[in-house]
Amino acid sequence: GEQLGIGHGFQAGIGDVAIILPAASPAVAAEYGSLSRLETRNYQFAASEDGNPCGDLPTSVYAKEASEHIKVSPQILRSILNCDKEMKVELVVSLDNGEVAQFSAYRVQHNNSRGPYKGGIVYHPDVTIDSMRSLASLNTWKAAVMGVPFGGAKGGISVDPKTLSERELQKLTRKYVTGLQEIIGPNLDIPAPDIGTNDQTMAWFFDQYSKLKGYSPAVVTGKPVWLHGSYGRDSAAGRGVSIATREFMRKVMSSRVQGSTFIIQGFGKLGSWAAQYLHDAGGKVIGVCSSETAIFNEKGLDITALRSHVFANESNLLASFPGGTAIPNDTSFLEIPCDVLVAAAVANTITPATAARVNCKAVVEAGNGAIAPSGDAVLQQRGIPVLPDLLANGGGVVGSFFEWTQNISNLQWDEEDIAQKLDRYMVDAFRNVTKLSTDTNVNMRLAAYIIALQRIATSELQRGHA
Repeated sequence: GEQLGIGHGFQAGIGDVAIILPAASPAVAAEYGSLSRLETRNYQFAASEDGNPCGDLPTSVYAKEASEHIKVSPQILRSILNCDKEMKVELVVSLDNGEVAQFSAYRVQHNNSRGPYKGGIVYHPDVTIDSMRSLASLNTWKAAVMGVPFGGAKGGISVDPKTLSERELQKLTRKYVTGLQEIIGPNLDIPAPDIGTNDQTMAWFFDQYSKLKGYSPAVVTGKPVWLHGSYGRDSAAGRGVSIATREFMRKVMSSRVQGSTFIIQGFGKLGSWAAQYLHDAGGKVIGVCSSETAIFNEKGLDITALRSHVFANESNLLASFPGGTAIPNDTSFLEIPCDVLVAAAVANTITPATAARVNCKAVVEAGNGAIAPSGDAVLQQRGIPVLPDLLANGGGVVGSFFEWTQNISNLQWDEEDIAQKLDRYMVDAFRNVTKLSTDTNVNMRLAAYIIALQRIATSELQRGHA
């Protein structure tokens, strides 16, 4: 098949690029269905151009503001703000009941000037090309501010994974890998689990890619520990939130985690692990909410018991936990008085309206883009300090970097070593941002973007991309 150029600044123009995929073996065809419709399908492949929608995203708004504080040529800035390439694949899957379903899948690669593209895979009905662009861009800035050698990417399938059986999910995942095989790889683009995906998804991903390209454990991160995964990877993002919060409270709030009160908005993998580590550090988590229910205990929730309750069975809701009182999970949850609100839910949860009503001393933006730019402005006006997502959510990409490094070198580190390394990366990134914030009298979000932009722009310039 045609080999696609996968370097920064790839200029293919906007149009169809036909990729001829290898024919499925009889065994694979029998197990996962014919790939014929996928083999002949054209892929929409967009190279970076002026006017790319990625240039109008909130991350680009922050980056443009950062560019006013450092010397960056318009050409370099334009190159950084635009997405490098985008891919759409239509996946046709035969279901268990004999019916055939079609799903739209995407992969957006934003910038690889500092290293291979890196970003999660989302299985969710609301996955769109716009949402993937936004998150791919965010991953570029996050990797840069955390000091790991990756660029940003994001991908996903528009599907509700709860409506598919495990067999159907495996078929869908393998079709997705086959569709992406020419633009991913250990040194090209390394996916990871995200909303709606997990270590099992990554195991299928690794296996399918290895069937197509040869043994390649480093093609994805977030794999099971016993299948080339990394200790601590599953909890790295949540642990990173707790480390960043600890440093933030010390430096910005002149306080500490122990004895302080927290409410956690979002209790998926990120929010639950953040709550666990804050609880272990002596913090008092008094309220937790999910998309279905919320629970409150002014004396503090037993997070270890709550996590065991919720994750023991999918039907177990927060509200049914005996160690607290069920409360509404609407915006009134954010009005609970506390020291720190940890926003670990979906993007744009903190709007101007909710930002005007939060009853906390500080906000930790644990979830990607959890605070809308307009909501961030309201928090600034109210004098409520914010620990931005570039820092708060940085533990995930650092954990992925550790797994990728172990796979490349055929080593496996122990969990204590990984925890110490993660702590060092988080603290170093935090200190760099707070120092610049203090020295230049800008907020932490802007300081983080200034650091990231400087690093990316330097890489672009030294690699001769402008």
